[in-house]
Amino acid sequence: MNAAADDVAIRARGLTRCFGKLVAVDHVDLDVPAQRVYGFLGPNGSGKSTTIRMLCGLLTPSGGEIEVLGLKIPAQADELRTHIGYMTQKFSLFEDLGVRENLEFLAAIQGVPKAKTKRRVDELIEQYHFGDRQRQLAGTMSGGQKQRLALACAVLHEPQLLFLDEPTSAVDPESRRDFWEKLFELADAGTTLLVSTHLMDEAERCHRLAILDRGALVADGTPRELTAQLEGRTFTVETDDPRAAQRALASVAGVLGVAQVGNILRVLTGAEGVTPDMDRALATTGHKAALAAAPPNLEDVFVAATRRDAERAA
Repeated sequence: MNAAADDVAIRARGLTRCFGKLVAVDHVDLDVPAQRVYGFLGPNGSGKSTTIRMLCGLLTPSGGEIEVLGLKIPAQADELRTHIGYMTQKFSLFEDLGVRENLEFLAAIQGVPKAKTKRRVDELIEQYHFGDRQRQLAGTMSGGQKQRLALACAVLHEPQLLFLDEPTSAVDPESRRDFWEKLFELADAGTTLLVSTHLMDEAERCHRLAILDRGALVADGTPRELTAQLEGRTFTVETDDPRAAQRALASVAGVLGVAQVGNILRVLTGAEGVTPDMDRALATTGHKAALAAAPPNLEDVFVAATRRDAERAA
């Protein structure tokens, strides 16, 4: 089950999951490249976790086809489990066991040969900087330390594919940076990673990104490809009365969103050529306002993609 870097680790076609009348995942097509960090970006309730659970074989789809590491899912889910790791946003290890005890216990559960366990646990304790905390109870550690331990346990059996569901939602920025360095080290070593997040700065780190909204896939590409699609449609406004300018711009046809960032407004339009209308609207406020083109970012991409989806659903 070894894959070349240009292979697809996960392929899904028409992936659908319904809970009664609720369509949680709506005919999603995915191609996740091997040995890369692939991001799932979307708000809570967008279908990210449900999709991951289906790709893992933990939840049976209502429709569609899934192939993960060359295996048909859910039919071959039992065979897949030895090749994947899974880490959730909630710390799920044993808080009354120490760091080494957690690793040794997980090694036994995951079937790591006893002859290999000590060497593997020693490797992880060194790689994840637990040398002076081997006996510390997991329940007494900080959020960032728990996160590192959970990741070490998830890769204990050296999986080819790692699923991470909102893994950094409860840790500080410095711990998040360290955590992402570990993810890139894993990708460099040949692991494929699928990471769900609702944080834009994390999404920007991914090699490739899918945006989910209301269970539908509304965008898919590299961060650079996705932002390039919005060239000429993003602006900033500097004014001494941001609130008045925001109200004026929100009424302009073709303006998709106006967000205040400090004393500056960030404006997203649905198409090019709206600048004259925005200038006229700003003039009605009676305050000085400087409108300027700005490079698009992933938050702009997300707003544009989800607004299009909302308009189609209306």
